[in-house]
Amino acid sequence: MNRLTRTVLASGLAALTLAVAPSPALADGPIVQTQEAAKAAFAEDRETILAMAGDFKVTFDMQEATPWMAGYIPLERKISGGYESVRVIEDTGTRIVLQHLLVTGDAANPYVVKHWRQGWEFQPEGILAYKGGELWEMTPVPEKMRAGRWSQTVYQVDDSPRYAGWGEWETTQGIRRWRSNWTARPLARRDAVRNPVYDHYMGINRHQLTPTGWIHWQDNTKMIAPKAGDGDAQPVVQEYVLNTYERFNGYNVAAAEDYWDKTKGYWNAVRAKWDEVAKANGGIRIAQEPSAGTTIASELMLLADAIKDGKETPENARDKALALIADNTSGKGG
Repeated sequence: MNRLTRTVLASGLAALTLAVAPSPALADGPIVQTQEAAKAAFAEDRETILAMAGDFKVTFDMQEATPWMAGYIPLERKISGGYESVRVIEDTGTRIVLQHLLVTGDAANPYVVKHWRQGWEFQPEGILAYKGGELWEMTPVPEKMRAGRWSQTVYQVDDSPRYAGWGEWETTQGIRRWRSNWTARPLARRDAVRNPVYDHYMGINRHQLTPTGWIHWQDNTKMIAPKAGDGDAQPVVQEYVLNTYERFNGYNVAAAEDYWDKTKGYWNAVRAKWDEVAKANGGIRIAQEPSAGTTIASELMLLADAIKDGKETPENARDKALALIADNTSGKGG
């Protein structure tokens, strides 16, 4: 190899190194920042999370794509939509909680559904992770992966847990985004009611701001666990979900405000009870109902409606709800 050849080869290798430097492996390593940079990043992270609050027109776009199991035929693409009011219901600095309120019906006759909730925690020591079946378990976040990162825990309509993951807010290609680690998730109601061959998802969760709102993007592998409990879960089909939140207040926003004003004390107590059970038992075990989430979800939601309609006092509804949770949950051991 002559000198010219060595020089050209060295230049090519240097260019290749620069081209592949921002690889996923490096991006997923520990975050090392100066104190000033860490402070600035934390402030920007908070600003981004809080920017997801507001009033929105939402499009839900779901599509099964690549089949991984021989003979499986993917479902046709499904697109639906609605209106959601997203409110900040807790902000301690390092913990931010956003409550989604789905507004259905027409302007004159609206109906509000307490929808999903997302809880963000800075540099978490652990998350309430889904472990399969009817079990969620407190799971440590690797110590070297805590600094500079946020966990996101997603809760079902009755404030029971759904899934949790952790990741870094970062700006790449001029776009502010958060990406989770791989997270296990129970079936969504849209799938659970069909009694499909798959029984859980493994997914990566992304949140990204847009000029007019934000998007929630999910890359889900629909999985089937081994029936005997031995061996590895097997992939069935890939699903892509894109939920687009466009800022919009041309719906009955006042209905969402009225619902939350009347029921927030009740739901505060319900959230606290779920947290109490998880803390006392190292997790939560509760039976699931395909059409509702948990077996007590419908009762908890109806109690909130009774408060809103003046058919139940907040105190009586709260006591009934806390008893339902206590009587129907257990820890990770059974």
